[in-house]
This record gives sequence, structure tokens and C-alpha cells, in this order.
Amino acid sequence: MITISPGFDVIGLALSIWLELQVRVDRSATSSNASLNCVVTYEGEKAGQIDLSADRNLITRTALYVLRCCGREAFPVETHVHIVNPIPLGRGLGSSGAAVVAGVALANEVAELGLSKARMLDYCLMIERHPDNVAAGLYGGLVGTYLNELDPADTERKEIPLSEVLPEPAGGLYNGCKPPEPPLNIGHFRKFRWAKEIKAIAIIPDFEVSTATARDVLPAMYPRKDAVFNLQRLALLVTALGQSPPDVDMIYEGMQDRLHQPYRITLVPGLDDILRSVTPQSSPGLLGICLSGAGPTILALATHSFDRIAENILAMFSAKNIHCEWKVLEPADDGMTVTRV
Repeated sequence: MITISPGFDVIGLALSIWLELQVRVDRSATSSNASLNCVVTYEGEKAGQIDLSADRNLITRTALYVLRCCGREAFPVETHVHIVNPIPLGRGLGSSGAAVVAGVALANEVAELGLSKARMLDYCLMIERHPDNVAAGLYGGLVGTYLNELDPADTERKEIPLSEVLPEPAGGLYNGCKPPEPPLNIGHFRKFRWAKEIKAIAIIPDFEVSTATARDVLPAMYPRKDAVFNLQRLALLVTALGQSPPDVDMIYEGMQDRLHQPYRITLVPGLDDILRSVTPQSSPGLLGICLSGAGPTILALATHSFDRIAENILAMFSAKNIHCEWKVLEPADDGMTVTRV
């Protein structure tokens, strides 16, 4: 799940790169030697570097928070969670948001809680405070979102695990007391149409930018003209992305941003040159280009010539001695799904 400029913290897009959990619960078992009754295994990005302790891994920590809100102190006896993760970590492709959605879904399934997706969104938003990411992950496709104001007395409680502090654990502490449940309907969303011709080219540099670092460079206040600039473009962009054939000029201009990309240029070498020089005129087939989420991944929307557009951006990163991989992705319209076997 990623944010498309200028929809900073507002517009989210689910893409066809999926975090998968393979879950098994031995309902016949009566005891377990595993901590919190849960064994976690992992394959994928940074295998060998991921904390697999049930009380420290973001997915299982999230699940424990939901379970404890619902009166369960631990996982059901003999729960095994195998994580398959192809989403690059710390690259602006929504890995933490996907982990939070997966954790809430995990708790819902193993404890048979019967939570609706709307209620699951509430739980997600207590942990990941960016509704664009988690709403896209839950519901799929292109979504517009907003978040109700939350009471600091609840959101600052140490029992709530927070997604933006990885890799160090924070929150999720358990003292035997029931954690604060999220208020009802704290997040709101609407899905927008997406033109079938449009695909997303993700250019993924081989370094990370933490969400905390990317937010630290942002100003506390913005000039009014910059806020209006983004609002004007966002108002048209969400419609333009659903129209067929796509309007190149409207999408390219609609993806311009003044609220976060200009301040993050120092975090991604070559970003300024890429955003200025990769245009529909220089790269036929391109519709628009932006930083993906907090970066450093670059997202280019296009209708054709994907290889040529990617190679152009790869060459510009290479000139800065940055190696990248790239993928052509499509919207994942279904969002979070569960298959029972």
C-alpha cells in the first residue's frame, strides 16, 4: 500500500505485492511450550533479520493487542504463523501498514472474533495512524480516507503497539489489564475508480528510509499557497485516475506535490533530478511520477513503455551509485482476503 502525491496521508493505493500469512492452530492441543502459545517462522525480505518473538514481531504484537482487547491473554494453544513477505522493508511500499492489517486479521481468525472489516479498520488505526495505508490494505484499490481526532489519553497508552518505531519494540506492553479498545468508526474511506490501462512502475533503491526519519524533515507548518496547491491537484487527480483513456496532462500535473517531496529530496539522492526530468515528453507512456510513501521508492504511473521508463530512472540512480530493482505492479482491488483450507 502506498500514498500517491499529492494525497499525502489521504490517498492510498493497494498494489499487487502481497504479504501472506499461513496460519495453523492445533485445536486438539491443551498446552504449548511456545511463548504466548505462538511459533513464528518467516521467509522473504531480510530473512534472518526479522524478530520472530511473538511479543516483538509487529504482526503478532498487533494480533496480541486485538486479542487482549477481546479478553484473550495469548494466542490459542499451538498457533503457528508462517510469514511470507515479498514487500521490501523501509522503502515506502507500505510494509508496516501491511503488517498491521495482517496482525488484526490474524487475531480475528485464530480467536474467531467475527470482526467486520470496518471494526478491523478501527483496530488498525490505533496502531498505524495513517488511514490511507491501512484502508487500502483492508479494502484494496485506490482509496480516499480521513481519521477522526483521537483522545491522547487512549492513544498514548503503552499497551498499544505502534508501527512507526520498528525495528525497536514500543508499546504492546501487557500488565494484565485490558488494553484500551479503539472507539467505533474512527476511520472513514471511499474507493475510487482506476483506469484499466494504468500500471505502476516501482523503482526500489537498495537503501531504506525510516518513516520516522522521513517525517522528521517535514515542517510543522506550511504556507497556505502550498496547501491550496495540493488540494487543487488532489481534487482532480482522484477522478482523472479512473477515466479511460487517461488524460496525461491532468494526471501528470495532478501528481505534483509541495507538502512532502520537496522536503525529502535530501533523503533520496537524485530525487530532484528524477522528478524534474522524467516527464511524459521525455518518457512516452508516462502519466505521472512521485515518491512512493515516505520513500525512497519512486512510483511512475504509465500505460506503456514500462521497460524504457524504468531504465531511464535506473540510469539516473546509477549515476549516484545507487542500485535499484524494479517491478511493474497493478492495483490489488480485493484488499485483505482470507482463505480457509
